[in-house]
Amino acid sequence: MPVLAQVSETAPEPTSVAAAPTSSGMDAQLFYQLLLGELSADGDEPGAGFALILDAARKTNDPELYQHAVEIAMQARSGDAALQAAQAWKKAFPQSREANRYVLQILVTLNRIPESLEPLKTEIALVDPKDRPAVISALARGYARASDKKLAASVVEQALAPNLQDAATGPAAWTAVGRLRLAAGDNAGALEAARRGQALNPRAEGPVLLAMELMDARQAEAETLVRNYMAGQPIAELRMAYARTLLDAQRYPEALQQVEAVTRERPDLAEAWLAQGTLLLQDNHLPEAEAATRKYLALMEPQAAGEERSRGMAQAYLTLAQVSERRNDFAQANAWLDKIENSQDLLQAQNRRASILARQGKMGDARKLLRSLPERTPADARMKVLAEIQLLRDNKDFKDAYDLLAQTAAKDPEDTDLLYDQAMVAEKLGRYDDMERLLRQLMVRKPDYQHAYNALGFSLAERGQRLPEAKQLIQKALEYAPGDPFISDSLGWVEFRMGNRNEALRILQTSFKERPDPEIAAHLGEVLWTVGQRDQAQSIWREGLMLNPENETLLETLKRFKVKP
Repeated sequence: MPVLAQVSETAPEPTSVAAAPTSSGMDAQLFYQLLLGELSADGDEPGAGFALILDAARKTNDPELYQHAVEIAMQARSGDAALQAAQAWKKAFPQSREANRYVLQILVTLNRIPESLEPLKTEIALVDPKDRPAVISALARGYARASDKKLAASVVEQALAPNLQDAATGPAAWTAVGRLRLAAGDNAGALEAARRGQALNPRAEGPVLLAMELMDARQAEAETLVRNYMAGQPIAELRMAYARTLLDAQRYPEALQQVEAVTRERPDLAEAWLAQGTLLLQDNHLPEAEAATRKYLALMEPQAAGEERSRGMAQAYLTLAQVSERRNDFAQANAWLDKIENSQDLLQAQNRRASILARQGKMGDARKLLRSLPERTPADARMKVLAEIQLLRDNKDFKDAYDLLAQTAAKDPEDTDLLYDQAMVAEKLGRYDDMERLLRQLMVRKPDYQHAYNALGFSLAERGQRLPEAKQLIQKALEYAPGDPFISDSLGWVEFRMGNRNEALRILQTSFKERPDPEIAAHLGEVLWTVGQRDQAQSIWREGLMLNPENETLLETLKRFKVKP
């Protein structure tokens, strides 16, 4: 419970006798109200608890209580209540950046994009000028989940109007606008934003990174902007900046291409070797991942101790531990984990130890190890449970994973991610009625949760049931996430199941081109095989195996068609 500001400012006398406790401004009635509010919020009546805490905040004008009321509403997944409390807080403290940020974030989360204009202007005005470019740069990410991308781009551009002509903030502002235009499918507008940002400052990094993304979107004109920036600039550092952008966007194959180019151009740049090792491990290229990571360690060993070095070394040891684990060399995996000294990375190390124990058939010990991790905050407790659930899923212990998910979701029934995970595990158990019930609950609680529509639509298509409805569900998912290659894969698959082979082939080829993935490869290969293009099918399947030779969907498809991996 937040503590109210103390009203007594009298300093204690310097004696050996303990000073009497100072009195707070809280009377018995207010104390009772806060206590009842906390108990209600933690119990079965979060709405009543929220109302009591918000009323107390208004009576006392305490910003901590306003914030607490917002957090209670957010934990209860009540967006409207959270917005009400945040707006009351902002009204009471008009110059509070924290209150304004809550209002802004809640409006964006609720997809009330036009209403976010004024809070966004206020956020930019209140931020320290030296931090303003960084805050502006993050805006595209903040508006990424807006359903109307074009509207989001327009609102952000209006809010940034005073900054677009400023040499200090203009490049970041145009980059943010450009990224939102790109998300809306306006490649020409995004290219214009990159041009204008670079014109304000030819050495600014943001516009050139945007230009690189446009090059990937087949905008050849963007190459001129990249060339202009590279003139007299260290290309390796630019590539690493671009690689980080690609990693943030989960475009891993493209990120790997960039870091491999960096290690060729600048073999002394340790950061690139670490990133290369991590990405190669993800693709299951174990010898190459080990070699790249050892190269990183060799470059870092002579460096002076520091937080950055410590974190990097810990990540390298974790990567090498995973390489050893995948080779079933559990003793060596543990030896690498023993080298980790950074306390913040010990949690990851324990997760890896639990995975090793599970693969040795010691699931009970693995679960005990995860449960023994310390809990300093509610976030730590959630992390532990999620790690245990993932451990069970990785080892195909779906029954225990489902039971643990059900127990956890019962404590927080509004947690949409838990509900989705529970539905996915129900499907693994063949409990399709439970899966559909959970996904439909999720659609009601969070109507824009595209994964729920996609998962149910794909499951129906996979089982050949209610195909027109399956197609409608997947199309609904695409309304919330236009162009998502995995949802497009589902649409291609349902078209195939409905007998529309040419349309299925077109959609799946586009999806695989945008996101090479073994699951998409399995589906595309099956359609190619069915229409008689067997050589092309096997070529796509081989490419999928190179991406992940252990993908279950792809291996099952090869087995069904009697094609050797």
